Amino acid sequence: MGNRIPEEVIQQLHHSTDIVDLISEYVQLKKQGRNYFGLCPFHGEKSPSFSVSPEKQIYHCFGCGAGGNAFSFLMELEGLSFVEAAERLAAKVDVDVSKYTTAPIEVAKSNESSKMLEAHDLLKKFYHHLLVNTKEGQDALDYLLNRGITKEMIEKFEIGYALDSWDFISKFLMKRGFSAILLEKAGLIVKKDADGSFYDRFRNRIMFPIYDHQGRVVAFSGRVLGNEKPKYLNSPESSIFNKRKLLYNFHQSRLHIRKQQHVILFEGFGDVIAANKCGIEHSIATMGTSLTDEQAKIIRRNVESITICYDSDNAGIEASFRASKLLSDEGCFVKIAQMPEGFDPDDYIQQYGAEKFNTDVIGASVSLMSFKMQYLRRGKNLQDEGERMRYIDEALKEISIVDKAVERDHYIRQLSSEFSISLDALQQQLSQLQKQGHRKKDNHTWNSNKISFRPHTQTKLLPAYQNAERFLIAHMLRNKDIAFKVQQTIQGDFNIEEHRAIITYLYAFYEEGNDADVSSFIQHVQDGNLQKTVSEIAMLAINDDVSEQELTDYINHVLTYPKLLKLKEKELEKQNAEQQKDFVKAATIANEIIQISRSLK
Repeated sequence: MGNRIPEEVIQQLHHSTDIVDLISEYVQLKKQGRNYFGLCPFHGEKSPSFSVSPEKQIYHCFGCGAGGNAFSFLMELEGLSFVEAAERLAAKVDVDVSKYTTAPIEVAKSNESSKMLEAHDLLKKFYHHLLVNTKEGQDALDYLLNRGITKEMIEKFEIGYALDSWDFISKFLMKRGFSAILLEKAGLIVKKDADGSFYDRFRNRIMFPIYDHQGRVVAFSGRVLGNEKPKYLNSPESSIFNKRKLLYNFHQSRLHIRKQQHVILFEGFGDVIAANKCGIEHSIATMGTSLTDEQAKIIRRNVESITICYDSDNAGIEASFRASKLLSDEGCFVKIAQMPEGFDPDDYIQQYGAEKFNTDVIGASVSLMSFKMQYLRRGKNLQDEGERMRYIDEALKEISIVDKAVERDHYIRQLSSEFSISLDALQQQLSQLQKQGHRKKDNHTWNSNKISFRPHTQTKLLPAYQNAERFLIAHMLRNKDIAFKVQQTIQGDFNIEEHRAIITYLYAFYEEGNDADVSSFIQHVQDGNLQKTVSEIAMLAINDDVSEQELTDYINHVLTYPKLLKLKEKELEKQNAEQQKDFVKAATIANEIIQISRSLK
């Protein structure tokens, strides 16, 4: 197996792990029939072709071909080794594997990224202790409490305080074995150009830990207590921190997002903390930058419905427009929560409270099209004929890409009523825009109420013998007795090389005393491409109670294919002999053809 963990422990992890629960932490899954479907996390797509089988404890993507079990999912998605994946699964199901993985863990800790994570975790605890338990942190604690951030929120988000010192943290961490070079790479300390000495990056600041999606601290954001600039100081990017791929609070909000089937997107972590105080726990934020393609894809894999709640200033409105386009292009259903002018969500909650924020802001969210029409009005004098016509033209272009006819009709009538324009004229112009290609159909939109799933298993029909081999292997994976029956009749004489390799593994798996278990079997297949093929075949829809006749038909297809090839070969030889006037040879070959044909009956 290439690892130090005993087979019985691996089997325990297989049987204790629910692959649907595991994958649901990364992908929004919806049940259809026996299986669950979602957007594949291994390649970009807008329609769900990723299938998870709770019965077989495997997954397979009919789009890119990715497939395997719980171990391979973590290994492929997060780049983990087998042992690291085993440790991750063991932690989830409360199985102790530490005595088998001590050495690998120690090796991993010497890795630069692992040491960075260790330093951040230690510093997070130290900063938090300084804030809540020391007199040095009292001013910072008072500031937070006065801002309405409760002690419960301070504990939940593990907010801390950095001392007003140039080198306390540098010395604190280096005394515990962390090198200055590593700490500089991690962005925790800064090197002076003048003399090469080091000083603390964060001083006299309220510290907000930044977590990755697995709940590990990878960076900090520090808010100054005084009047220094900048107001917020963030960790630089490092080998463990890429802000384009992270969403603040995602590790804590994921379960709430799944429960609500909805997410609220904010601009900053202060808004997320304030929203959590209001009971809005399905809230996340970008990392101080505009929403990225990577972040939009992460959101869509986990949820379809999203409300954007950004600041009310020009920058916030522009950011809302950009984010809404990214998310709608990914197939999200987007609404916009509009803040009153001069407020950001945090300030609004401080002044008006949780109930008013929930009802008057989040509860009053407008549709994406309504927001776009308001956006297009900005900066235009609609009393001016030219600007008014430009607005109507731009609004019609946006209306033309709306998918629902009822919604298009609603906004067309709105324009007609507001500007006293003939409804027929507007509809005529709308039709012209659609014909000119302005209508952007999105055939991949995922309706949350009814998934339209068409697995792309094949682009063309497979030959009968190949289908027979696949269905035969599917039954062999499910039933040990069938596998041994096939072994007695066919042995390893499958026609597809990939299939021959799979059944060789399968015969060995059963001969070792293992029961039929696709998830466990995949772990015994050493080739990654073969694992994907096994997962694809295992997902085939087959009868639970296969008849003897069905099995016999499959076996006959497999066995007769080489004879059919031989028959074609002999037919060509006979034709060549006849063309060369070698009638004796042609007669001999004709006799061989008769013998082969009889064996096929």
